Amino acid sequence: MRPEQVSVILNQEFKSVLQGHHTPVMLWGAPGIGKSQIIAQIASEHNVNMIDIRLSQMEPSDLRGIPFKNGEQVDWAIPSLLPNEKRHGKQGILFLDEITSAPPSVSAAAYQLILDRRLGDYIVPDGWVIFAAGNRQGDRGVTYSMPAPLANRFSHYELEVNLDDWVAWAYKNDIDERIIGFLRYSPEHLFEFDPAHNPVAFPSPRTWAFTHRALQKFEGNLNLFRAAASACVGEVAGVEVATFIEHLEDLPDLDAIVNGESVSIPDAIDLQYAICSALVGRAISVKGKDNAEKIWGNILNFARNFPQKELGVMLVSDMQRAIGEEIFAIPEFVNWAGAIADTLFD
Repeated sequence: MRPEQVSVILNQEFKSVLQGHHTPVMLWGAPGIGKSQIIAQIASEHNVNMIDIRLSQMEPSDLRGIPFKNGEQVDWAIPSLLPNEKRHGKQGILFLDEITSAPPSVSAAAYQLILDRRLGDYIVPDGWVIFAAGNRQGDRGVTYSMPAPLANRFSHYELEVNLDDWVAWAYKNDIDERIIGFLRYSPEHLFEFDPAHNPVAFPSPRTWAFTHRALQKFEGNLNLFRAAASACVGEVAGVEVATFIEHLEDLPDLDAIVNGESVSIPDAIDLQYAICSALVGRAISVKGKDNAEKIWGNILNFARNFPQKELGVMLVSDMQRAIGEEIFAIPEFVNWAGAIADTLFD
């Protein structure tokens, strides 16, 4: 399932908890594809706390608590990490991460917590949802087969990698446009993981964010950036992204494009992809400014006359996802849509 679809489902799960319709959710997927990030974004969007419990690092007593004598009885001290309305708020997310890496004795301790929303005398607050995530057994991680009683306590979704969804996330999170342009040009490098080959560094949404950081640190020395990128995403993708960025010196004048001037487009297809990603970045940078519609209109006019019509469609699609429905009200959008329709259905 695409990340965007999973995000919609988790949002609805969060909203439904107060009506008693919430079902605990288990996200499955390969390492580094954004499972934890999606759940953290749900918490951020709703401005609530997310308690991240790494079950792989716990003992059964860490969840159940410590027994102590209370008169003639034995009571249990409730762990402070579990959700509490006074400390953590009336609503929030209890996130059981790395649940497939937890030994059976620990996952068994979570059975009652997940299904009955309680653990002994402790009760999960009504406004808190329970989400979990973990890797599959074939992903070369430290994983245990999920026991049937535990699996039966969740609804299960398998997260897939999707380039369009990653690009939308990347623009929102200020990932360098050159990284975005490279992955638009070479989408096969967004995620390459073969557990049979035992890779150390490999391309994934997570490691491309690392590569973005490397570019900010070593932009002035492409040799160092090439080494740093290879350390993040592997040698093949690292060398290719460094070479791609090195060739961007031949980009046309982007200021001239956003100002509505006529610009000669290079024949090299990698530069055309880079132009598209850079123009989306320019469109985002002027959102909310007085000249936004003028610049957006100039970019739309450029997209209409783009030599590669498919790239023009990609450019406008990425713009729309980045800046929202405001783009539909611009006259140049109507002109672009008409020109594209004439081309596609001629």
